[in-house]
Amino acid sequence: MSIPVPGTPLGAAVRALFAALAERLDLKQTLRVYLAGGMAVYFYVGKRVSHDLDAEFAGRVLLPANLAVEIEGGEPVYFDTNFNPMFALVHEHYQRDAVPVELGVPHIDLRLLAPVDLAVSKIARWADVDREDIASLVQAGLTDASAIAQRAREAVTAYIGNPADIQHKIAQDVELAERVARH
Repeated sequence: MSIPVPGTPLGAAVRALFAALAERLDLKQTLRVYLAGGMAVYFYVGKRVSHDLDAEFAGRVLLPANLAVEIEGGEPVYFDTNFNPMFALVHEHYQRDAVPVELGVPHIDLRLLAPVDLAVSKIARWADVDREDIASLVQAGLTDASAIAQRAREAVTAYIGNPADIQHKIAQDVELAERVARH
């Protein structure tokens, strides 16, 4: 199963950003990229526009300076150069379970974190936008409280951070998903 790039100006800008990246890096081999964060949620549910891409590259990549693409009538999209998945709560199989995107850019193999992994990855920071993103994924029927609880319990064994804090956030996240599912 793969998903298409949203047919919106934002979707077009993301495709153009990856095309510009492939050109600037002069890629000769395929580069796999894992997309997390608000942009991945946007691909799934079309809510909460995010202009920065939380991208993890399966290979050593030096992102070109000032690489951004203007969105028709809006702000530019760009790569968040501070993104690091090791600071998030991630399951050991998040890359294996990532969903391919029909990007249409030579030498770029774009994958979105699976919805449950995307929800779990938002637990460590647990900001308002993270809770909104988790709720959107649950409302769309892409994941649920049980799946999030199981995946988070498995992921927490490798988490680097305060164990009591992350356990509390997992409980809050599961409660949020249950509340959203009831409404």
